[in-house]
Amino acid sequence: MNLDDDIALALRLADAAGEAIRPHFRSVSAERKGDSTPVTLADHAAEEAMRRLLKAERPRDTVIGEEFGATAGSSNRSWVLDPIDGTAGFLAGRPLFGTLIALVVEGFPVLGVIDQPIIGERWVGVMGRPTTLNGREVRTRPCRELAEATLATTGPHYFDDHQGQHFMALAAKTDHKRMVMGGDCYNYAMLATGQLDLVCEANLKLHDWAALVPVVEGAGGVMADWNGEPLHAGSDGHVLALGDPARLEDVVEALACGH
Repeated sequence: MNLDDDIALALRLADAAGEAIRPHFRSVSAERKGDSTPVTLADHAAEEAMRRLLKAERPRDTVIGEEFGATAGSSNRSWVLDPIDGTAGFLAGRPLFGTLIALVVEGFPVLGVIDQPIIGERWVGVMGRPTTLNGREVRTRPCRELAEATLATTGPHYFDDHQGQHFMALAAKTDHKRMVMGGDCYNYAMLATGQLDLVCEANLKLHDWAALVPVVEGAGGVMADWNGEPLHAGSDGHVLALGDPARLEDVVEALACGH
């Protein structure tokens, strides 16, 4: 699969989103969506900018966005957009959010971009190619045993009680005094760059994780559900990212102990 034209388009999408987001950083208020999660003018403006480009350049492809839902196409390709992954952090003035752009073909992500438009960092992952940060190849780091792993998650309030028990069982087997809370998609970018070992989350939607898979796996890591199975469009939202694939079995076993 030759993705060069799609990569170039994904970069333009990230540019367009960044131009829409930056004027609102630390100067915008939030509204509430139906599920009580926050949304801002920046979220809407960034997704609208990306949709305009896709409508002009990929009219046959499906577009799935966090803010405006799905626009069906006639191809087997879907562009999956999250204009600001980490809106709560964005509203707090923390530059740890990101714009997520993915190309999903027949249910599996083949291209992903994590763009941080304030710091000016952009990770690009493509199936079969090494992940880059601002054009420089990056790699995950090895983890000799789970007890040495630095674990990250966006926050404990995103787990229900049952999921929380499983998460804490995993956390207890890691270097939990170094556990990182907050960060949303930025945690996965840091894992791909060799700064974290493990991310564990639940209740994610396709737009939350699709762009992350090519980035993490192109850097030498692995993403899976809590059973260790590869992620695809039908996955249930239980998401793991590991910098060292050799620890996947250990992580799945630790999660299973949380009863």
